[in-house]
Parts: sequence; C-alpha cells; structure tokens
Amino acid sequence: MPRPPPCYSDFFDSLLTEDVEELLARFQHTDSVRYQVFSAIWREMSFSDVFFGVPRMTELKRFCRITLATAVKYFLPPYSYQIRVGGLYLMFGFYHTQLTDPPVRIRLALKDWAAVQKFLKDSVDSGHQDVVYIYQKLAAAKAIHYTAMPHVLTFQKQRKPKKESVCAEFIGRTTAVQELLSADILEEASNIQNHYQKLKEEVKVSCQVNMTHQDLVAHLKECMSEFITWQQRAFSQANKDKNSGGGDDDEEKLAEAESSSRARLLTSIKQKSYRNVQVAAKSRRHRQAETVESSSSGAEQVQEVALHKKRPPSLRARTWKSLGLMKEKKAANAWLLSAPEQQEKVSPVTRTIQVAP
Repeated sequence: MPRPPPCYSDFFDSLLTEDVEELLARFQHTDSVRYQVFSAIWREMSFSDVFFGVPRMTELKRFCRITLATAVKYFLPPYSYQIRVGGLYLMFGFYHTQLTDPPVRIRLALKDWAAVQKFLKDSVDSGHQDVVYIYQKLAAAKAIHYTAMPHVLTFQKQRKPKKESVCAEFIGRTTAVQELLSADILEEASNIQNHYQKLKEEVKVSCQVNMTHQDLVAHLKECMSEFITWQQRAFSQANKDKNSGGGDDDEEKLAEAESSSRARLLTSIKQKSYRNVQVAAKSRRHRQAETVESSSSGAEQVQEVALHKKRPPSLRARTWKSLGLMKEKKAANAWLLSAPEQQEKVSPVTRTIQVAP
C-alpha cells in the first residue's frame, strides 16, 4: 500500500503558521520585548504540545525542521524588531521542547548573517540584554547550524510549490525618515545654507542668482513631518479596519474592481478585432464559401497527417544505407514452387554457305 503524502510541504505548514502568527500577534500587542512576557504567552497557548501526536521518528524530525524554519523566517527581515525578537524566542522554545534525540539544529544561511549581526548590535545598543542572552544560549548549545542555503537541497521538487503569504502587520515600518529628522544632517544643511548666503553678500551677487532653494531645511522638515503623520494615521486606520472586520469588504470590492476591469479589457479587444475585419469585394463574395470549405478541409488534412505520421526507418535499413548495400530484387512467379533457374543466353548460330572450288 503506498504511503500517503504528508499534509504539509517541505518548508512550512499552514496550520502551524496560523498558530505562530497568533502567538506573535499577542506578543506584539504587549509592546514589550521581554522574554518573561513571551514565555507567559507560550505557556498560556501550550505551545510545548506542538510536537505531540507524531508517531514516526522520521516524520517528527521533518516536522521539527519545519517548525524551526518557521521560527527563523520571523527572526529575519523584513519584519519589525519586536516580531524578530519573538522569532528568536520561538527558535529557543522550539529547540528545547522538541522530542527528537539528537535534537534538530537551526539552519541559518550565510546570506542572512549580516542581518543577524546588525540585529544583535541594535539589541546591545538598545540595552535589551535578554535578547542577547537568548541568542548566546543558542550559540553555546551549538543549536545553530551555519549553512550555505536556508533549506536542504533536494532535486525532487513540486511542480507547483505552495507559496506562503507574508503577514503585513508584522512588517516593520520604515524609520529612515525619522532617523533623518532626528539626525544632525538638517542642522548641517542649515549651516551650509547660511554660509552660502553670506558668501553671496560678500561677493555682491544679485539676489536673483540662487543655486539652492530658499528655506530648504524648513521645507524638508515640513515634508518629513507630513510623511510621519500620514504613516501613523494609515497604520492606525489599518488596525481599526481589521478589528472592525472591514477587511473582507475591502477584499470583495477589490475583487469586483479587478473583474470589471478585466471585462472592460476583453470587450475592448473584441471591438478592435471586429473593426479590423476586411470586407470582401462584390466580385469576390462568391468565393467565401469555397474559402471556408477549403480551410475546414485543410484542418482535417492536418489532423490526418498528425495521426498518420511517417515512421522512421528501422535500424537494419539505416545500417544497409550506411554500408552501401542494396536489396537485390528478384522477379519470381507466384505459381512456381521453386526458384526459377537463370536462363543462359545463347548466341545465335549463323549459317555459312560454302562455295565449291
């Protein structure tokens, strides 16, 4: 009896992903990165029981690899710092609660090492010692396996692999504008602008000549503040829509808009194709029926040719052709029981008349 395929793919499990996202959503609502808060949510949801109920050890090892890969996914960008901390805590929890012996190690790819180093540096600079401690505990236990690729290389892949969607709520908002607003760059730009104006006054250049915008720093501050307020308002509005359940209505409206645009596109294509139809002249209209019949007969002929394809010559025929041997055709009568003998050609006898001496 063939073995049924597992209900999850090679890289992720949809049901496990839903539970992990629920845990991370609860952790996000606490507005904290402390391990004590995360462990309380972990115990409340009984996440240690996720490995129970798998009878075979091979399936259990495979499921452990999937759980650790899911945790590593939330530990890496583009998610926010708090979600990445939750992913690190998930890695720690899954590694120490798995039931396999020896335990399955966490795969960390080489391309992600720079992001991990930057994450640890930001944690040290921010004073989150519990985050650094959890990572150092994993490294001391040799739980992290530094590899070239995030997943094991296999050559038998699915033709249509499942694609895992990214949770938009966990993605970190851009902070480059806020960093620019709080940095000393604007102050330096203001000093350069004042120095430029003083040089213009000393050289006695007309005020109409301007190589820079007037009040550039003030304009930049205004634009950046508008962007930050818009970002906060959009984020809060998205959370309100999700809590009120308006996301389904928005998705339905979006689907209706896409279907209507598709219908309009199809109708425009049909109209263009109907406009380009060439009308035959009056003297050639009697040939339209013949053209239709010939086109149909041509299609039938193509189908017949496709059905009766010419078979390639056999190996014996190709060998004889390459060696230059040809079959000798012998003509034989069907009513003869044996092969006819070859008749020898007899030269004609000529009579000579001898004349008497």
